[in-house]
Amino acid sequence: MPTYAALLRGVNVGGKAKVPMAQLRAVVESLGFTSVSTYIQSGNVVFTSSKAVTPKALAAAVAKGFGIDVDVVLRTSAELQRVVKGNPFSKADTSKVHVGFMTSKPSAATLKKIDAERFRPEEFAIRGNDLYLHLPNGMGRAKLPPYLDRQLKIPTTVRNWNTVTKLVQLTKNAAG
Repeated sequence: MPTYAALLRGVNVGGKAKVPMAQLRAVVESLGFTSVSTYIQSGNVVFTSSKAVTPKALAAAVAKGFGIDVDVVLRTSAELQRVVKGNPFSKADTSKVHVGFMTSKPSAATLKKIDAERFRPEEFAIRGNDLYLHLPNGMGRAKLPPYLDRQLKIPTTVRNWNTVTKLVQLTKNAAG
């Protein structure tokens, strides 16, 4: 049975869009999904499903259950494994690597307009609908991610490398 990770954008950040994880698990289970688990408080849900899954259906369930509008990014276990294998910053300190999971792939024309050189030593790479960030001075002071958000105009939810690798492990375990 396919295993998925649903990544909710902007929940439990700065006291906004509060979503208790136990209730989130219950909402996802109410959709008929199985082996539902959450990881940390930032809106990561792992589950299996024998039926079709869409981010739109999950977002609607979250809106109904919590009264908040959030973007949901969905990745299969295999897609998460490809994210880890495709890390263009594999030689970097992984505590400085993040992945932005985008709801769609940016156009070539949009990418051509991005001038990231002024943000060095911060750097990025895009592989399909995944945005890799290498932020040597940490996420808190980084200037590149907000710039990319403004340029790409694609809903993106960012996870640190430890969370990404943990989600890979959780989706593998959920698959049995």
